[in-house]
Amino acid sequence: MSAFVRVSGRPNTNFLVGYPGISATLPRIEGTVEIRPNAGITAPAHVSLVTVSLQRRETIHPSAESITKKHLAAPRKEITDIVGKEMLLFRCPAGKEYEEIMSMDLPFVIFIPFGRGAQETARRVPPASLQLPKRSAETYYEMVVLLQQGHSEQKKYAFPVPIARYDTLSTFGMYNKPEMGEAKSDSLLTLGITLPRWSYGPLDHVSVRVKLSPNLDWMSRARKVTIQKLTYGINEEVIYNHEGDEPQRKVKSMKRQTEIIGIKVPESGYSVNLGLLFPSKEMRDGDGIIPRGKAAFPNFAVQSFTTTAGLYKVEYYLYVKAHLSGAKDIELKQPIVVCPLDHASCKAEMDAIEQAAKDAAHVNAENPMLPLATIIRAGDANALHCLGVTMVGRQRKPLIE
Repeated sequence: MSAFVRVSGRPNTNFLVGYPGISATLPRIEGTVEIRPNAGITAPAHVSLVTVSLQRRETIHPSAESITKKHLAAPRKEITDIVGKEMLLFRCPAGKEYEEIMSMDLPFVIFIPFGRGAQETARRVPPASLQLPKRSAETYYEMVVLLQQGHSEQKKYAFPVPIARYDTLSTFGMYNKPEMGEAKSDSLLTLGITLPRWSYGPLDHVSVRVKLSPNLDWMSRARKVTIQKLTYGINEEVIYNHEGDEPQRKVKSMKRQTEIIGIKVPESGYSVNLGLLFPSKEMRDGDGIIPRGKAAFPNFAVQSFTTTAGLYKVEYYLYVKAHLSGAKDIELKQPIVVCPLDHASCKAEMDAIEQAAKDAAHVNAENPMLPLATIIRAGDANALHCLGVTMVGRQRKPLIE
């Protein structure tokens, strides 16, 4: 008979335990596959085999943003991978086609890879769930339960699981070390920039120190150069099919500002501190209400963030351009990391990450000590009790404890 299948997490918690991208927290999915009769409250379900796996599905369609190109371009490209390992939860004994089940609860834990082995794809940290506008690229995860009933019938049940990455938090020390970049123009001037930190989230303040230095060997010519203005901002670059033969790059300007200067280059050079707020996506609609999010994607105040998936990757650059007269303009691009959380939210997560790491220290990845499975077969004594039914004479009646 047909079966009702669902996956439940631990009480009052999410399926996802730990923080993907942070190995010390042993990121994993913990839950229970629940199987009950579906057709008729007391008709037992036939169960031969039950497995569960975490699947990552990626799709790209670079032309989706353009209505005209969308119909002429190649169809949407899609890949599906299993993250970690598929787990066998139940198999009926050899020689039997199926077991007649009244109730079945099968606990499981799937460990999410947290290694960064170069060519070892199975050990790479999986990318975060993300859906770009117009579905030009997306990554989403599903827990897939495979249920076999007899020799022929096999069904799959999918349950979306949003997964975020926490290795780009702006509070980590590696992102709080100054980053510097340099570019030259006509051997007369050097444009240098310094970033105090290089991971940012929505509405974070991005500050950059800019210095234009003349070449002392060409000082007589460098003095005649006028700094007209400085243009600076943040660009998003999406590379579709980045590991393929024909990658496609699409660059979008997220924010752009201009500082009017209008002075000749001094002998000591010209320095200025520039700043801007990282752009944020409006999460509320016109009535001030936050719409219900999609089950497969976390709701963030940014359109996208730094990520590398199998079919695409998203990168960000802070650019500074010096507009000059008497010399060629100089432009400099400096890579930055964009985190889906702002700096205050990153700080708030640090204590929880530390606690998750302490909890994970007591977990054995080889033997995670799962609770025992609960299986009630049709032939067991008082089997109907699990469904809230009992036999009174020859009739089924509601069970009153």
